[in-house]
Amino acid sequence: MKLTFDENISQSFEQLIIVCSLVLLAFLIVVVFLFVVFQKRKIKFITERNEAILKYQEEVARTQLEIQEVTLKNVGRELHDNIGQLLSVANLELNIFTSKNELNSDEDLTEIKALIGKSLREIRALSKNLNNEVIHQVGLVESTKNELNRLERLKFLKTEFTLKGNTFNLPKDDMVILFRIIQEFLSNVIKHAKATHLKICFSYTLNELKITAEDDGVGFEIDKVTWSSGLVNMKSRALLIAADFDIQSEQQKGTLLQIKYLKKQV
Repeated sequence: MKLTFDENISQSFEQLIIVCSLVLLAFLIVVVFLFVVFQKRKIKFITERNEAILKYQEEVARTQLEIQEVTLKNVGRELHDNIGQLLSVANLELNIFTSKNELNSDEDLTEIKALIGKSLREIRALSKNLNNEVIHQVGLVESTKNELNRLERLKFLKTEFTLKGNTFNLPKDDMVILFRIIQEFLSNVIKHAKATHLKICFSYTLNELKITAEDDGVGFEIDKVTWSSGLVNMKSRALLIAADFDIQSEQQKGTLLQIKYLKKQV
């Protein structure tokens, strides 16, 4: 039995509708699939970003605690070894003059005043270091200078600081981490290097800060030494703020630390 012309058109139309429906259904399935994939990737990205932010904040908090602990130890050492000694000498001379009930000369009085004045200056310098916000207030350059001045006062070694270029502002947390890396390097120099001289240079360009620290100590062989927790911490903290970290050393030729930090919007 032959189909009429109208029946053929109707059947073709129905088939077209079915094909279009299937295509539309397939398209919707693809769209839903892509949406689900996109959402999963979005959730993954947000989760990883939040984890990275949390890790960064935890590291900053831990770094601040370490700086406070080191500062307290340094203050205790200076109070005992430096200021305590100055005040002891001043007290001894005062006792001698008191027992004689007179001062031998104006020079004696001047010497005592000088000792007391130096002690007061040392105490003021220490009080600044005890302020948890001192790094934020004075900046990375001045905080580093203060550390070098402390080493000079305690007669650990001779230091030299060089500043090149025009400084720019750093995010506060990044500044804390950079300072802790420098502080860790200085600690290793004092403990292990047996150095007599230490040089630190801050070189600023338009978009970068390059920090170099170099001592003339005994050095070590990078390939043979087992990385200590201090070196590992310095490197991991540099990576946390997207800074390039490199340390070079050779026996009897000292150690060189280099950090390259790209400028960020503050």
